[in-house]
Amino acid sequence: MSLKNDSFPSSNAFDAINSSLRSDDAERKDAVKKGNAIFAFTLKNKEGQEESWHIDLKDKGCVGRGPAPEGKKADGEISSPSITQALQTARSVDAEGARCTLFHNYHLTIAPVTLSLSDEEFGKLVAGKTQAQRLFMSGKLNIKGDVMKATKMEPVLKKAQTAKPKL
Repeated sequence: MSLKNDSFPSSNAFDAINSSLRSDDAERKDAVKKGNAIFAFTLKNKEGQEESWHIDLKDKGCVGRGPAPEGKKADGEISSPSITQALQTARSVDAEGARCTLFHNYHLTIAPVTLSLSDEEFGKLVAGKTQAQRLFMSGKLNIKGDVMKATKMEPVLKKAQTAKPKL
């Protein structure tokens, strides 16, 4: 199933990244080891529409639609039932009680970083025509969550440049 959305021309990059991750098991495992997180992308097109995709480098090493894999949330936001269940089964909770650090038979995974930018700028980024740092410093790339984790995305985004289309 394609991840491309015709309203977002640069979204074909998510198919290229997914193909690259799926084509080489060693590369996929290396990307998961280095990324160790779920990265969400929210793109905005010229019509003002927004759409989200995620790159799961925490568990599976794959790409999907939406801000996080099924049953998981982005940006540290968790639903009330998940919080209740996590807190009931947690053995240790940080001082604010906001984040469970150790679980008993329950594992809660969230995307620690969401990158928001225009479809046009994302296209330039994955094509290698601009750098994430330049977009961030100019205000064209907004990062919600762990900014340092976001720096681990550049090698994965380069996979869109090197992925060869299937004939």
